[in-house]
Amino acid sequence: MNREPIQQAQPRAASNPGSGRRVVKHFAEFLRHVRRRWVLYLPIFAIWGLAYARLFIDATPRLPVLFNWTPSLPYRIAWLVHGPHPLRRGDFIIFSFDGEAQTRYPGLRGQPFFKIVRGLPGDAVTVAGRHVAINGEEVGMAKLQAYDHSPLAPIMPTVIPPGHYYVQGTSPDSFDSRYQDSGLVRAEQVVGVVVPLY
Repeated sequence: MNREPIQQAQPRAASNPGSGRRVVKHFAEFLRHVRRRWVLYLPIFAIWGLAYARLFIDATPRLPVLFNWTPSLPYRIAWLVHGPHPLRRGDFIIFSFDGEAQTRYPGLRGQPFFKIVRGLPGDAVTVAGRHVAINGEEVGMAKLQAYDHSPLAPIMPTVIPPGHYYVQGTSPDSFDSRYQDSGLVRAEQVVGVVVPLY
């Protein structure tokens, strides 16, 4: 038989009523610090504000300088020339995403995508298994699934209609016209042509 004394459960200590005052005091000190060094904090708040506006208000690029953070293309900095342009095969463009994937991922709606024009109106898109070709020349292979393991279906064979373009990145992981969920890009989605700088 266990003869050890039974320990009574100790009541928890009440939360310290002074902790709320300390938080307010630290926050007030932080605000005084920001006020004294506002020149240092202004660029940080400006960047946060632009990022918030870009994500939640209007994703359309407004400045001519672009920064690419994805591995879709090998370029990190580019110059955007806004407005409609006659597009040629090999042109770099920025377009506002409007593919089927936005039903599953609403954050994609209107997001700017940076890709290369690989197919023009009248070109034939063919698919053999998961290998996609434009006018008989293979341009890439469609992956089986996305990063979140959702299935990815390749684009259906088609002739590119007027006012539409087949666009693609250089990375095998690029989400582009190889997939039904991205699809062809309409001319009115194109924000402008891009000149890669670095």
